[in-house]
Amino acid sequence: MSWVPTLYLAQGLPFYTVALIASLMYKSLGVPNDQIARWTGLLGFAWVFKSLWSPFLERASSKKMLVVMFQLVGGCCLGLVALSLQLPVYFALSIGLLGVVAIASATHDIAADGLYIASLSNKQQAAYAGWQGAFFNAAKFLSFGGLLYLAGHLEKSIGVKNAWVAVFGVLGFLLVVLGLYHSWALPGTKNVVAGESLGSVFYTLWKVIVDFFKKPGIWLCILFIILFRAAEGQIQTIGPLFLRDPRSVGGLGLSTDEVSVVYGTAGTVAFLTGSVLGGYFTSWLGLKKALPYLILAMNLPNIVFVILSTTLPSNIGLIAVALSTEMFGYGFGFVGVILFIMQVVAVGKYQTAHYALGTGFMQLGFVLFKMISGDIQLALGYKNFFIWVFLSALPVLLVLRFLPFKKEGEQEPEPAAEFLGYEEVQIGRFEK
Repeated sequence: MSWVPTLYLAQGLPFYTVALIASLMYKSLGVPNDQIARWTGLLGFAWVFKSLWSPFLERASSKKMLVVMFQLVGGCCLGLVALSLQLPVYFALSIGLLGVVAIASATHDIAADGLYIASLSNKQQAAYAGWQGAFFNAAKFLSFGGLLYLAGHLEKSIGVKNAWVAVFGVLGFLLVVLGLYHSWALPGTKNVVAGESLGSVFYTLWKVIVDFFKKPGIWLCILFIILFRAAEGQIQTIGPLFLRDPRSVGGLGLSTDEVSVVYGTAGTVAFLTGSVLGGYFTSWLGLKKALPYLILAMNLPNIVFVILSTTLPSNIGLIAVALSTEMFGYGFGFVGVILFIMQVVAVGKYQTAHYALGTGFMQLGFVLFKMISGDIQLALGYKNFFIWVFLSALPVLLVLRFLPFKKEGEQEPEPAAEFLGYEEVQIGRFEK
């Protein structure tokens, strides 16, 4: 209890800063939607490729050292982002610094999960899994619900730029403090393969990748995973910007603190509720039968935004209800792609490593569509953009019909011991 909650709070803070907070900061600073989507989307590639360098971290002498180092690096860079906002070239400089934060955060994920697994018994891992997920999502409440609200309040009193300088200064300070605390609190677990030669690491990684792409129907599975996130990558990027844009250009004209209230609090609770219920629903019905319903649930956010962009309601309570419905459907449906990767893509000799590769493709789908979403929105306008997003979610239903699900009664092979076994499965980490 002295380190598991704070470790996963420190894992969530930089992740949600890069994935969510940065976009809204740039929106407040007047950056166009296409630039926001393109460059913040590019930052997401750190989580796409992290499984490729994860085995090399096992050559370090201490997981604790890695965790503390990447927390301090991330915290210092967030502080530098705050300072960069005062410069004329703030956009390029802050994007570069956020790129370092993204790489440090993605690498920290690997080391932190490895430390958790190596330091705790199977019974302890199960006992503390709830704390792990709860504090990772607490980072979202703190950043998207708390600090975003603070930013909105400060924008009205000390100006937009100074408000975000303060918020990123607080984020950097929090992560540095957590890093210093963890230098004392974390267990000093040694890496079990610290002596592994570099050539052996490359060879094992090559075997894992080759075995992954030899799976029957793997390219169809990859296409399904990428298309599953096609609409989501666009909605999660442009949706918050639509809430902020003035009504004169088709947005809802909400302030930063109002977005914090409707998305960071009510929306997050709805997402978590949907995730839990989606898991139980899939367990009850079975993955193959449940997937069509989960895909339809993922389309619920698209319908909500079509309605909002058509009616442009001004009642904040009504908007909160609509966005909570959106996030509930998103959470309910998203478990489908996670379980598909676990139960269809990752089975076999290198199960955990192949799960990590599968989630890399899952992130790739999100990032690719996020990067182009701003250009599409500027070309179509908000209302037509959300109609386009609704249509772009439909092809995955066609691909679903041809997926290589195992036949009834067929047994999965027992997973062998593997080298890349340090990726913890976290259904709650939807962006990952």
